[in-house]
Amino acid sequence: MEIALQFVLLALGFVMLGKGADWFVEGAAGIAMRFGIPQLVIGLTIVAMGTSAPEAAVSIAAAVKGNADITIGNIVGSNILNILVILGLAASIVPIAVARSTVRIEIPFMIGVTALLFYQGRDGSISLADGGVLMVAFAAYMMYLYTMAMKSNVDSDL
Repeated sequence: MEIALQFVLLALGFVMLGKGADWFVEGAAGIAMRFGIPQLVIGLTIVAMGTSAPEAAVSIAAAVKGNADITIGNIVGSNILNILVILGLAASIVPIAVARSTVRIEIPFMIGVTALLFYQGRDGSISLADGGVLMVAFAAYMMYLYTMAMKSNVDSDL
């Protein structure tokens, strides 16, 4: 009986997760429409950060406890799952339009950051300075997104 209850709770959790994801995406799309922000920017910020928050919590907790391998595995595994499985599954169901800026800026940036992480880890560790470099790259990317959103708002006001 105990295992049956666990399966019921697991199924209920998946249903609630799915419905919560629907609400989250609808809310993010509503924010984008209300403020005239491109949906790509909302996807790259609010949705990406919201869905990555649990991964961040696990990674930070693992790093604090000295389990750095879990942190690196979580980051790399998440990228692999997001790109290969989620994007691949979505594209196999319906074609996905890709904006020119995504191909010219966002994808090369992601590849560059992945290469940077590979380079930083070549000595077997990611140092405090390495983390600082990654945080500066994150700040630069957020500034780019902010500029892109503001430019889109100006263009939509014309």
